[in-house]
Amino acid sequence: MKRMSDYRDMVESEIKSLRLPADRFPGLYKPIYYSLENGGKRLRPILLLMVCDAFGGDPQEAAAAALGIEMFHNFTLLHDDVMDNSALRRGKETVVAKWGINTAILSGDTMLTLASEYMAKVPDDKLRRVLDVFNRTAIGVYEGQQLDMEFENRTDVSLDEYLNMIRLKTSVLLGGACEIGAILGGASDEEARVLYRYGEALGVAFQIQDDYLDIYGDAATFGKPIGSDVLNNKKTFLTLSTLSRGDADASALKSAMSLPAGDLKVRTVRNIFTAAEMPRVCRKAWAEWSGRAIKSLADTSLGKESVAALKGLVEKLIDRKK
Repeated sequence: MKRMSDYRDMVESEIKSLRLPADRFPGLYKPIYYSLENGGKRLRPILLLMVCDAFGGDPQEAAAAALGIEMFHNFTLLHDDVMDNSALRRGKETVVAKWGINTAILSGDTMLTLASEYMAKVPDDKLRRVLDVFNRTAIGVYEGQQLDMEFENRTDVSLDEYLNMIRLKTSVLLGGACEIGAILGGASDEEARVLYRYGEALGVAFQIQDDYLDIYGDAATFGKPIGSDVLNNKKTFLTLSTLSRGDADASALKSAMSLPAGDLKVRTVRNIFTAAEMPRVCRKAWAEWSGRAIKSLADTSLGKESVAALKGLVEKLIDRKK
């Protein structure tokens, strides 16, 4: 197994090798380059390459698929920023803020097609299986986004409903990346699905931690304004966990969410979360989901080195600051 930095370097190399006709269609392709070159953890393509390697495949032969999964992920972020009218992503202007809605939509559509094109570069004997997973994953992401939009206008969203939403919107893409990597590494359908469960559980832990960092993180490190979920009255693991208590903290949170958007609202809500012990609740939840991811590896034939590498990735992510 390679180091995580090696897999990341492979992804960055694939991105740098892109040859899109930005000279002839700058309004279409420059936002794509901007989106892809705007940093990010490259978690999904790294997972794909790691799992491929773990099952004895050649990560270099999976590089095009890794680029495809990263292209798809950035397409979802681009359109998500349109829907949320977000101004910042990874500490920089979003495509929609820099170029406008029409460009963001069209460049995002192009990224989706490019993602499919790169995913189709896998070996012919694995193409059908890979595309089936990719398409199933994409539909899951769209279903999760739809639920997220519906939740904005509902006051009765349960914590279980929220967990299902983030499973779809966030986790299925991590799971799909792992499953595709397993297929390209030569895994059976059964073991590929186990790796899907690994990625899915990791994704839930990842999103709960994202919710936590949105209110308790450092803006310079996190890459976007702290408290944006609070200011937009978004349902998060912290808000729904607090509201489900039905106590004084829940009542205080309901009142605080009606405050005008601003620093006072963010500080007030953060203080309520702290009083309700949400930092402890969040850590317990993401530790539980991370544990599920690690436990699933026992149902594979992977060697000790591969299991240790995938376990190490989980442990690294649950200690992140951004």
